[in-house]
Amino acid sequence: MSKQSGPASAKPSVEFLQAEKAARFILAKTKLRPKIALVLGSGLGAFADEFAKPTKIAYAKIPNFPRSTAVGHAGQLVLGTVDGIAVAGMQGRVHLYEGYSVKDVAFPIRVFARMGVRALILTNAAGGIRKNFTQGLLVVLSDHINLQGANPLSGPNEEKFGPRFPDMTTAYDKQFRKIAQEQGAALGIELGEGVYAALAGPNYETPAEIRFLRTIGADLVGMSTVPEVLAARHSGMRVLGISCVTNAAAGVLDQPLDHNEVLETGRRVQGQFIALLRGILPRIAATL
Repeated sequence: MSKQSGPASAKPSVEFLQAEKAARFILAKTKLRPKIALVLGSGLGAFADEFAKPTKIAYAKIPNFPRSTAVGHAGQLVLGTVDGIAVAGMQGRVHLYEGYSVKDVAFPIRVFARMGVRALILTNAAGGIRKNFTQGLLVVLSDHINLQGANPLSGPNEEKFGPRFPDMTTAYDKQFRKIAQEQGAALGIELGEGVYAALAGPNYETPAEIRFLRTIGADLVGMSTVPEVLAARHSGMRVLGISCVTNAAAGVLDQPLDHNEVLETGRRVQGQFIALLRGILPRIAATL
C-alpha cells in the first residue's frame, strides 16, 4: 500500500479549531508566552507550586479542555516563571482509563503547539520492571513501546499540526536527555535511563504481563505519556520524559500494588525532582 498522505484538507479540522480556541483563551489570561511546557504526573504536581507570579486556570474553564479525574491530579494549568523562564505547567493529565479518547488525552499538547510551545517535559509515575529500578528512582526515558491500542494521529491527518507519517526515531530528544543526566550528576541525583511501556489501565499489570514486557525490552510501565509524545512530535516539539519509579511492577516483589504508595513516593522524591527540573529548564531554554 502506497504511503501517500493525500491532499491537505481545504478547511481546518475541528480538532485544530478547538485547539486554537483553547490556546487563545489561555494566552488572553497572561502576558507570558512560554516556549516550554510541563505535564506533571501523579504525586509530582508540586513543581508548578514553585512558579513565580502564577496564573492558574482550572481545566474546566478552558474551552474543550479535558478534565482530570485521577487521584493526585489537581486538574489545573499554571503559567508563570521559573528563574525568569516562562513556563506552562499541567498539574495532572487525563488518561484513557478515565473514559477519554486518545485524541482527548493528546488535546492539551495540541493546545501547547498552538500557543507556540517548542519543548515539552513529560513526567509520570511508573512501575519499575528492571530490578535495579528501585522505588523513588528518577528515570530519563530513552524510548517507548505503545501497547495502549490507540494513537492520537489516527484518522484524517491535519497538516496544520504535522505530517501524515511523523518519524519517531528520536521521540525523546538526545540533547535533552544528555542535559538531564548531566544536571542529575551535578546535583548528586542518581538517574536511570530506560524504555517506557504504555498500557491502557486502569488495573495494574499481572506478573505474566510484566514478564512479557521485560522480554520485549521495557524497563518501566505506566498508563500515560505516549499519546502526548506522539502529538508533540507530530507538531515538531522536542520532548524530554522523566519517570518516577513509584513501585516495583507486579511480580518483581511479592506484595500487592497500591495507588497510595504511588502518591506517597511522588511526595517523597519531590525535593529532588524540583531541584532537577530547576536545573534542566535554563539549559533547555538555551537550546530553543
